[in-house]
Amino acid sequence: MRSWVRHPLRVTVRLIWFGGELLLGVGDYVARCVFRSNASNPSARAEWLRHRSQRTLKVFHVEVSFAGPLPTSGLLVCNHLSYLDIPVIASQAPCVFVAKSEVRGWPVFGWFARLAGTVFVQRTKRTDARRATGEIEAALAAGQLVVLFPEGTSSGGETVLPFKSALLEPAAQAGRAVMAAHIHYELDGEGDASEEVCYWKDMTLLPHMINLLGKRSIRARVRIASGPAGNPDRKELARQLHAEVLRLKTLTVY
Repeated sequence: MRSWVRHPLRVTVRLIWFGGELLLGVGDYVARCVFRSNASNPSARAEWLRHRSQRTLKVFHVEVSFAGPLPTSGLLVCNHLSYLDIPVIASQAPCVFVAKSEVRGWPVFGWFARLAGTVFVQRTKRTDARRATGEIEAALAAGQLVVLFPEGTSSGGETVLPFKSALLEPAAQAGRAVMAAHIHYELDGEGDASEEVCYWKDMTLLPHMINLLGKRSIRARVRIASGPAGNPDRKELARQLHAEVLRLKTLTVY
């Protein structure tokens, strides 16, 4: 809540703006998705998420830049720093995200995730991982872009946590190309991005969001690998992708 004390007008205006965007998002979802056929609904949801993400980033004053083209289909794996990762990537192309089951219950972002057709997975249950891989395979087969954060949790960005391989199985077995990406945040002299933009440790969502709304601007930099990775062994694929994301991390000039 520090930002509300320091910048009460800025935070209040953006909160009202954000609330308005949520209401508009409901109407937009009804118009785009509710009356679609089962076959076209996943694409409509992904396009709805793209549009809402662009508008959400404006509320938070997030400036996004990409180095390298974002693929339009297949599997994209990325390090995970914040709930902002989703609108940052989704603002550039329609896509389907894979997220831990806890996200389903988050205020605001959990609601967006459910409406957008996110694949939720309870990683501690083998049976649920099998269900999730089936949904991922269906999305890949339909030509959608699926975005996975294989660290399994977010971090402060100092390193890239080891990748969990189970959800890479659909891409590995089908021989699909997988692209790697690295995301990085910066603040304009208003604090440490690892502590104020990244959402990790024992942070609480609503206070964290309100603090972000008080920031003058946030820069999100995403670097995409120059070529795809592929391996029929999902564990080896996970190691290759982890090494590639670490390599992208070292390219700090965006």
